Amino acid sequence: MSGRTPRTENFVKEFSRHGGQDRFRAQTGLPLATYFSGLKIRWLLKNISGVRAKAEAGEILFGNIDTFLVWNLTGGPNGGIHVTDVTNASRTQLMNLRTLSWDKRILKVFGIPEQILPEIRSSSETYGAAQLEVIRDVPIAGILGDQQAALVGQACFKKGEAKNTYGTGCFLLMNTGKKLVQSNYGLLTTVAYKFGRQPTRYALEGSIAITGALVQWLRDNLKIIEKSSDIEFLARTMKDNGGVYFVPAFSGLYAPYWKATARGVIAGLTRYANRGHLARAVLEATAFQVREVVEAMEKDSRIRLNTLRTDGGMILNDLLMQFQADILNRPVVRPVIRETTALGASYAAGLAVGYFKDTGELRANWTVDHTWKPKMDRATRENFYRKWKKAVTRSFDWVE
Repeated sequence: MSGRTPRTENFVKEFSRHGGQDRFRAQTGLPLATYFSGLKIRWLLKNISGVRAKAEAGEILFGNIDTFLVWNLTGGPNGGIHVTDVTNASRTQLMNLRTLSWDKRILKVFGIPEQILPEIRSSSETYGAAQLEVIRDVPIAGILGDQQAALVGQACFKKGEAKNTYGTGCFLLMNTGKKLVQSNYGLLTTVAYKFGRQPTRYALEGSIAITGALVQWLRDNLKIIEKSSDIEFLARTMKDNGGVYFVPAFSGLYAPYWKATARGVIAGLTRYANRGHLARAVLEATAFQVREVVEAMEKDSRIRLNTLRTDGGMILNDLLMQFQADILNRPVVRPVIRETTALGASYAAGLAVGYFKDTGELRANWTVDHTWKPKMDRATRENFYRKWKKAVTRSFDWVE
């Protein structure tokens, strides 16, 4: 949000010259972007003195947070296990989605020595035992990326089932089963999970950069609210958004646009607009962005989403959840257990050690806390959405 250029942006431009932004999408499911760690490794190797020599000599290792945790839990320098799972590996832009191994061609293009990378394993198996005194010999048996863990925690094991996590950003994943679906509408193709030796399950993902973070911006930068939970009360002081739309492209737009040169705009301001309208526009921005991703997901998968399962901090906001149901024109469901990321990781570990029998048992654990059903008439809904889309176009190409 500082306006600084991401330090890997020049690499994105460099590699996009031959094959465009989707140069490696067929192998990795991802567009070239500053978001993924592969180009960050390249930056470190090129810009930090001595790092490349140590990498080629096998003196340093790379890993995501899961790799770091397992390494240290299993002994660190004294015999630590250097692994990651397929879901976390898929976020580096270095793993081939079909072979589930590091793509040697991409490693060569990026100039990354394979020996620094962790071994890729499934999401549910016993990787090793903890060596810390307080948990010595406890098996480490489940690793999942944040959003994939939430998908598992929401028991989205059937093709076409989807969940949306409402945090600082929003991440919507749809299970596409054993089929790897390449996106033509701005989504990411990723591994959903792989339990032991069972077939890999894939997913489509829509990543939205700024949702809950926009509420924080209203709190911290404009000082309009004292705490994040105040936004619902403030937004309820107005019956609608007063024609105000907030497109939070603070660092560009992610799915489904992937426009790095977009920047945030507030459109539709008049002298009538006040902080209540702005608060409402902030909440509605999340719901509008989610609808854009849902529409892209349905086009790519050719599956209509019947119900949206939700998790994350923002699902406690009833006004937002009702508006989400209204703008999607389908039910939005909140589960009893809302911390589904931690739940999903524990499910993966439980399956590996035999605590859970199968995914059927996990599905039986999932229960509904509340369902929001759409109440808005079609004309109102589509008018809101049309104006949102118009506001989005105003954010394009702001950075020259």
